[in-house]
Amino acid sequence: MTWTLASIFTESWEHLGERGRQFLFLLGLGFLASFGFIRLSTRLMRSPKVPWWPGSIKTGGVHVHHLVFGIVAMMLAGTLSFAVPDSDVWYSVWAILFGIGMGLTIDEYALWLHLDDVYWAEEGRSSIDAALIAVVFLAMVILASAPDTISTDTVDDFAASTGAVVLHFVWVIIALAKKRFTNALVGIFIPFVAPWGALRLGKPDSAWARRFYGARNPRKQAAAERRFRPERRTTVFKERLRDAIGGVTEEEYQARLAAANAPVNPSLGDR
Repeated sequence: MTWTLASIFTESWEHLGERGRQFLFLLGLGFLASFGFIRLSTRLMRSPKVPWWPGSIKTGGVHVHHLVFGIVAMMLAGTLSFAVPDSDVWYSVWAILFGIGMGLTIDEYALWLHLDDVYWAEEGRSSIDAALIAVVFLAMVILASAPDTISTDTVDDFAASTGAVVLHFVWVIIALAKKRFTNALVGIFIPFVAPWGALRLGKPDSAWARRFYGARNPRKQAAAERRFRPERRTTVFKERLRDAIGGVTEEEYQARLAAANAPVNPSLGDR
């Protein structure tokens, strides 16, 4: 069994090497490891069950957010990859370091978006979405084939291939504008996925809805709000997934703590 797993890993690693994706794979591992660790760490920080877990880093009364360390890690990895002689070993180190920096930085995506410490607020849940999008994108870059390229064999080939690539990315942009992020990212690499997302109904709070629905097309706006209602099964699933990965918001967490610590009325216990 161990030999089989080792041979599968070896073959997969060699296959990634043939496609030039080994360093991307290591980057992805660094990203998943750092994001997973820092999410676990922040959840343990606020848990009363593990008071021994180290808290946030502060210097001079200032809370040093972990995205600072993420940015520094990416800067070091990027700079040293140019400074150190070409070597697979060192490139592997820089790839892992860059991935670690990405994980720490994307975990606080909501902070750079809102310029406010909303980590445990409802707005902070956008960091979970950003991390999931990053995972999907990295997986597609590692596993999928390259998207359409420009052909320069003849003038006709150049015109046709350029038009195809431009149209391809127009579909991707429309899908993004409709907040169909998965369709857009997967569609970069797999034909017809981006058009499928672009042609579907946009989410009611998307840039596309603000521009083309609303007062301009109230019927479409109403249809979008019905389709993406809060009690929709997929919406509930996404909320549970966010809770499982990143934890609940601070408001809900405190409500749960209060409910758990609420005194039990003895008279109710006899009924």
